[in-house]
Amino acid sequence: MNSKSKATLKSSTIRVGLTIGDPAGIGPAIALKALEALKGQVNFRVIGDSFVLNRAARALRIKSLPAELIDLNNVQRRSFSFGRINALNGKASLGYLDAAAELLRKKEIDCLVTCPVSKEAVTLAGSKFTGHTEYLAKEFNCKDLVMMLVNDKLRFSLLTRHIPLKDVCGQITRSGLENNILNTIKGLKRLFSIRKPRIVICGVNPHASDNGIIGTEELRIIKPAILNLRNKHEDAAIIGPLPADVAIYQAAKGNFDCVIALYHDQALIPLKLTDFNTGINLTLGLPFVRTSPLHGTAFDLAVNPVLANPGSLISAVKLAIQCTLNQKKA
Repeated sequence: MNSKSKATLKSSTIRVGLTIGDPAGIGPAIALKALEALKGQVNFRVIGDSFVLNRAARALRIKSLPAELIDLNNVQRRSFSFGRINALNGKASLGYLDAAAELLRKKEIDCLVTCPVSKEAVTLAGSKFTGHTEYLAKEFNCKDLVMMLVNDKLRFSLLTRHIPLKDVCGQITRSGLENNILNTIKGLKRLFSIRKPRIVICGVNPHASDNGIIGTEELRIIKPAILNLRNKHEDAAIIGPLPADVAIYQAAKGNFDCVIALYHDQALIPLKLTDFNTGINLTLGLPFVRTSPLHGTAFDLAVNPVLANPGSLISAVKLAIQCTLNQKKA
C-alpha cells in the first residue's frame, strides 16, 4: 500500500468525535482502552453515557473517564447489563449518532469514529436502520456514498453492502459501478494523497464469467463501465474485471491501491484473513471523515470487558486523523 496511507498520528489538533456504539456491546470497553492507549496524542470528544462507561472502567481498572465526555445519560440503569440486546440500548446508540451529527454540523468536531451498533437492537427500538453508512447518507443528504474497508494490507470499496446474496446481481448497474469507481478514485486522492490511483474491479461470477460462459454480468455491465471510464479518465489506472481471487492476490502484493468488491463477503473475508485487528471501515463521499472498527458489537465478549481488543478502533482513530489532515491539504 502507498506509504502515505499509513495511519500515523502527526497532529493532535484534529478533534475526533467518538461514539460508544451499543452501550451493552464492546464499544464502551474498546473506547476506554483506545483512550488509554492514545492518551495525550488525540483530541477526543466522547459521546456516550457516563453510567455505562463507569461500569466498564471499573472492570478495566481505569480510574477516570475522558475529560471531554458528552454524557447523554440515556441508558436505563436498573435494567442495564452488558451483553444483552434490547430496544432501549438500540435507541440509546442512535442518540449518540444524532448528537455526533449535531457536533459535526456545528463544526465542533473534525471527524467521526463510531463504535459498533446492533442493527437488531435499533430495529427493536422501532427505527429502520441498515448501517452507519446509510444513516449518515440520509442525515447529511449525501448520495453515492462508498463503504471502503481497509487494513494494513488491502483496501476495498464495496459496490453493494448489506443485502442478501441472491439480490446482488440485480443491484449491479453500469451507472452504479461507474459512480462507485469515480468516488473511490476521488477518495484515494483526497484522503490518501495518491496522485494516480490504481483500481482493480472484481468480477461477480467465478473466473469473472470466463468470457460469458458462467454468467453475463461481466460482459453486459462491468466491462462496458470500465472501458467508458478508462477512455474518459487518465488520472487513474482502472483494470478489470478480473476474477476476484486474482484481483485480491495482486492487490495484496501491492499492484493496486484499491479493489472494487461487488458484494460484502468478497471483501470482508480476505480483509479479516489478512489482518483482522487493523481492519477499518471508512465512508467515502461525506463532507467529513468517518471511520469505524471492522467488527460488530460482540455481545458475547462484552460481559467481560477485559477481553475486548481495541486494535481495530485504535487503527480507525489514527486513519481518521490522517485522512482529515490529508483532506485539509487537498
